[in-house]
Amino acid sequence: MKAGARIVFVLAILGFLSGEAGAQEFTKPLQIVSPNVPGGPNDLIARLISVRLGELLRQNVIVENRASANGVVGAEYVARAAPDGSIIGIGNSGTHAINATLYRQLPYDPVRDFAPITELAENGLVLVAHPGVPANSVTELIALAKKQHDKLNIAVAGATGEVAGNALKIQAKIGMANIPYKGGAPAVIAVISGEADMTITTYGVVIGQIKAGKLKPLAVTSAKRLSLLPDVPTVAENGLPGYEAIIWYGLFAPARTPEKIVRRLRDEVVKALNMPKIRERLLADNFDIIGSTPEEFTAMVKREVEKYRKIILESGMSRL
Repeated sequence: MKAGARIVFVLAILGFLSGEAGAQEFTKPLQIVSPNVPGGPNDLIARLISVRLGELLRQNVIVENRASANGVVGAEYVARAAPDGSIIGIGNSGTHAINATLYRQLPYDPVRDFAPITELAENGLVLVAHPGVPANSVTELIALAKKQHDKLNIAVAGATGEVAGNALKIQAKIGMANIPYKGGAPAVIAVISGEADMTITTYGVVIGQIKAGKLKPLAVTSAKRLSLLPDVPTVAENGLPGYEAIIWYGLFAPARTPEKIVRRLRDEVVKALNMPKIRERLLADNFDIIGSTPEEFTAMVKREVEKYRKIILESGMSRL
């Protein structure tokens, strides 16, 4: 064999071995922890990517639900796990931004105790009102609230919806009473029955009632309109410029997880997110697919912690 041919052959062998080593980087089954009950958005995303991620990593991937109020138990479990890439978790704007201020003694630090991998997806919420509420836009709602002097109320279910409503009230300089409910469905039923005037919740919870004429959408809370509700304006373009409240979902590893593992996970997860069947399912459920870098996601989490800290403290929201 000539010298040049030998060099090419050796480089090819080294490349093959390098690829094999990368494929064997994960020697334990990978566990994705979902901090909420099965069937919710966190669980849905985890299970969608788990099968494809297992194929890409050539390793078993298991989804484990560790549900609790506001996702605290699941997030803490990931924070305390060994930083070897075998246990990662799905977090969201609640577990990794709102909880930082909502809890006076949170058993984990959303920034210090995690290595952000990638933001997976995000979606906006929908502000819906009872058909009898004499307002058909956020501008009209603000005028009505100022005229009626705190007589309007808003059904809240979960910290994210409450924070979104409080942010609206702060920016609009209006008062509306918060009525707490145990879940999005009971809050929606309260609005339909007239027990509450309005609520802010996810698209999937209200779309059927909107189509049936039992609820009227006033606005969406994201910076851009929802693709599945293209005729419903954003809060920002309908009276409160700069307003935005979204739910985002991302993958986190424990702090001190080696950078090469974090980047490998990010790269393979993004491949999974871009597979046609996964994209179609997420888009059909009103998710915007993201796939950010670890650096971008880290910066975002820090911004979100500060954003929600200001809203929670300024609104006087009850802290746990």
